[in-house]
Amino acid sequence: MASTTANPPADRPASSGKLKRIALIAVVALVAAGVAAGGMYFFLAKEGLGHASAAPAEPPPLSAPVFLALDPLTVNLQSDDGIQHYLRVVLSLKLTDPNAQARLTARMPEIRSRILLALSNKRPDDLATPDGKRALAGELKHLIEEPTQPGNQHARVDDVLFTDFVVQ
Repeated sequence: MASTTANPPADRPASSGKLKRIALIAVVALVAAGVAAGGMYFFLAKEGLGHASAAPAEPPPLSAPVFLALDPLTVNLQSDDGIQHYLRVVLSLKLTDPNAQARLTARMPEIRSRILLALSNKRPDDLATPDGKRALAGELKHLIEEPTQPGNQHARVDDVLFTDFVVQ
């Protein structure tokens, strides 16, 4: 019988194939993580959230208000005591919309009429307290801002200010 003394085939180390596979998986995972991080950075930077070194956006400076003074108004007030009461008031409108003054001036006769009608329905007791005056200012603001015709643009009034207020 012939015996062969052949060398067994040289085995490649089993760990070298596993090592290449682990290295390949690690490289793919690192590339995927880099792509994901880059995508998030650009997405958040586009939205303005991801760039930590950017200074916060400052609000635009407010435009200086314009005050539109109305001519004095005098009306008779409603009275339950039989005594004739009247109100003399001078109003100024605080405006920050640059186009509001032109729109209000163009329809001033209608605005004055609305104000006169609203004031003539008041009672002296309604106007005696600071809260009553504030409520009146809010009511007048709403009346002034309303469009005079359907489809017209309303004029933005920031505040109605009393520069003279006499109830007698």
